[in-house]
Amino acid sequence: MANSIDNSIHIDAPVELVWRTMNDVRRWPSLFTEYASIEVLHEEGTTVRFRLTMVPDPDGTVWSWVSERTWDDATKSSRAHRVETGPFEYMRIYWDFRSEGEGTLMRWRQEFEAKPTAPFTDEEITKRLNDNTAIQQAVIKEKIERIALGGAEIGRK
Repeated sequence: MANSIDNSIHIDAPVELVWRTMNDVRRWPSLFTEYASIEVLHEEGTTVRFRLTMVPDPDGTVWSWVSERTWDDATKSSRAHRVETGPFEYMRIYWDFRSEGEGTLMRWRQEFEAKPTAPFTDEEITKRLNDNTAIQQAVIKEKIERIALGGAEIGRK
């Protein structure tokens, strides 16, 4: 059974800045509080394949997987999917960025299905992803707005 979540946030920064920052996957451990590291495995044109490793869960579990992301400068959109699906049958993420007033509306849509052997139910992971997406989008908003105001380059937390 397919599951999906859809989350958006308004960032008080120009769309070009938000777009450029979010497509620089090497910066993600500084943008997101959940990622410990990233390793770029392959880049070609507007597609990048990379390994993400998360910070440990409270129980010490460290999650890691390979994803592939392709972006389209003309539409300010990107799509990604997990190459190593782990506990998911599939995980797809669609990112859209659009000018809204003086800022940018950043929207993330995720489609996924947990494997029957996953350590969580579809309902549990849907709630966790929804809750965490809101947290990460708020953190990213704050960091990019600081850059837009001429503040220091982003760093951890």
